[in-house]
Amino acid sequence: MENISTTYTNFVLVGLVQMESFRYLYALFAFAVYANSLFVSSMIFYVICTEESLHEPMYIFISCLVFNVMYGASAFLPKMLVDLLSLNSMISLPGCLFQGFCIQSYSVAEIFIFTLIAYDRYLAVGHPLRYPTLMTNLTSLKLIFAVWILVLMGTSVAVLLIPRLTFCAVNINNVFCETVSLLRLSCVDVTVNNIYGITWTLFVTISCILVVLYCYIRTILICLKLPADASQKAFQTLVTHVIAFFIFMVGTMFLAFRYRLNGGSLSTIAHVVISMSGMSTAITVNPLIYGIRTKALRVKIAHNLQNVLVQFKIKQ
Repeated sequence: MENISTTYTNFVLVGLVQMESFRYLYALFAFAVYANSLFVSSMIFYVICTEESLHEPMYIFISCLVFNVMYGASAFLPKMLVDLLSLNSMISLPGCLFQGFCIQSYSVAEIFIFTLIAYDRYLAVGHPLRYPTLMTNLTSLKLIFAVWILVLMGTSVAVLLIPRLTFCAVNINNVFCETVSLLRLSCVDVTVNNIYGITWTLFVTISCILVVLYCYIRTILICLKLPADASQKAFQTLVTHVIAFFIFMVGTMFLAFRYRLNGGSLSTIAHVVISMSGMSTAITVNPLIYGIRTKALRVKIAHNLQNVLVQFKIKQ
């Protein structure tokens, strides 16, 4: 019979160990991704909060999206940067659970917010006369609050099911910790964890994708019947959201299902590449997409940056 009287409470992030030879290069990459994410996302968030003309449901949802990007980036990049520079590859069980909670809640919140954006665009294009009453600022805030309650509850259950487990191994094949990583180190039955994890993942993914597809297909069909000018404007907004959603979903699918699909056979390097690509691409590219492709945001951001430069020159 397997001895499970001893359980480990500290773990090794093997991905960080394998990065040690080029740690300064990887640290520079982590810093660049984090700095870009914080700068662009905080600029968008600030502009939406301070510009009264942008106090509309769509921009409220976008502000929540970029705020969530900052949250997601902060969940793993600062620790990864510090660990690389200090040659530390250890993480405690509480630290692992906290990081896993942050990463999972970021991902779930992101897909829910994208779903709210799709629904908002469908109402705006499909019901333009009723839209001001169907989707008010207060309604959008209530929807966001409801989403975060659901995210926190669903993610908390997944995390709280882990401390009851016994761990007989310490090596996590990644540069950050996820709840699924810990399950693979357990030497007791994890059926309950797997059932809940798969059910929760499929519920969130399938329900949100179906809503997004329905809303965008209906919106496209409506756009095809609109006059050329109105149709072009609606399509431009729609394409921005679709591109951002696609980038996020591709990375998230790889991240979510790599363990489910015989992930144990993947090398540490493969895990690191998939994880970093999945997490870094969306938090780097999506804020840029919204900042560049959304005209109102682009104009306001450029105006604010110009004012900052003018004030800086005056002080000199």
